[in-house]
Amino acid sequence: MSDMQAVADRVEIEALRGELTDAVMMRDYDRLASLFTPDAAMRWPHIGKEFLGRDEIREGIRWGQGLWEFFVQNVHPGTVRIDGDTATGRAYIQEFGRMRDGGSHLNFALYHDRYRRTRDGWRFAERVYEVRYLDSTPLAGSPPDPMSIQESPA
Repeated sequence: MSDMQAVADRVEIEALRGELTDAVMMRDYDRLASLFTPDAAMRWPHIGKEFLGRDEIREGIRWGQGLWEFFVQNVHPGTVRIDGDTATGRAYIQEFGRMRDGGSHLNFALYHDRYRRTRDGWRFAERVYEVRYLDSTPLAGSPPDPMSIQESPA
């Protein structure tokens, strides 16, 4: 593999990770599912959940997002190791939000990823979520009231 191909692969994998975060935050579940291979797996061992294939992943994320009153996820670059048409990597995560049941949540975590090159570009073949720190102290803030947000003059 040429050095330029390796750079291009890394850029595409990083863009894939960012696209997934955006799809989660925007609750665009069809776009989210399209970022996985048809036989992909998404696993959250800390809550005993595993979703296999695009349809289960789409519905699993929809279920999970339905638990939140509000949710923010920040992804930080991690590692990527490319081996031909497959790759492995880690992404570092910070999340916070309030659950619909009133519980609060702040965590720092890792995604352990496997990627596969497809004719549509790089896709997730597997994503495993590992929580490293969890704080359930009630959050002091709240999302802004949409009615109180004023547009700035152009």
